[in-house]
Amino acid sequence: MTKTKVLLVGESWVSAATHYKGFDQFSSVTFHLGAEPLVTALRDSPFELTYMTSHDAAEKFPFTSEGLAEYGAVILSDVGANTLLLPPAVWMQGKPMLNRLKLIRDWTQQGGGLMMIGGYLSFQGIDGRARWRRTPVEDALPVTCLPYDDRIEVPEGFVPEIVGADDHPVLRGLGRDWPLLLGANEVEARTDPAVELLARLPASEGGHPLLVIGRYGKGRTMAWMSDIGPHWVPDAFTKWEGFSKLWINSLSWLTASS
Repeated sequence: MTKTKVLLVGESWVSAATHYKGFDQFSSVTFHLGAEPLVTALRDSPFELTYMTSHDAAEKFPFTSEGLAEYGAVILSDVGANTLLLPPAVWMQGKPMLNRLKLIRDWTQQGGGLMMIGGYLSFQGIDGRARWRRTPVEDALPVTCLPYDDRIEVPEGFVPEIVGADDHPVLRGLGRDWPLLLGANEVEARTDPAVELLARLPASEGGHPLLVIGRYGKGRTMAWMSDIGPHWVPDAFTKWEGFSKLWINSLSWLTASS
């Protein structure tokens, strides 16, 4: 069986710490991956996932439409717009380069499948640092970003409210009793006939969009405003029997012919 190729961009970070032990101190640096639950969920699926970490994306994310055409879908997850806007040739050498945010928009318009997953550097993100607002990528998404820090932290947890039909291709087989989530990015769903709200936060947490799908030109787009792993997505959610089905359903819809 030929698998559909999917490019996941982001979901990695480096942490630096200074340790003080009385008179002495030393530093350490650690590298972290955040997409392992999704990697596991798609392991035996119809999709072949390429996991491009945040630090690799600056240079390795495609610079041509031919490079993007290799994939049926692109997922941007917890990686800010600057990573794609400022490759080393631009940032370090001042060389003009193609704008990859426009490339993503145009690729989606021509039939690609684009998804953004929430996190501290998704949508507008912590302190507004993700900076996806008013970019060409936002043009293609079924939601718009706020102009400030958009995190919704719910440490006690909230149960998603499913508003789409049970037989919707993305929701099929998932039921309406989903496990708790601990946070999401606040966005606004576009008022467009091609945009569908499938799930939202409960009214007690503002009723903000949680899962939204739409069309952009010939392409399909999706926004999931929570994460794919801790801390916003607890272990109980990633171990839920519907977790892998949610992502397989989502990618199946995203890569279907319009």
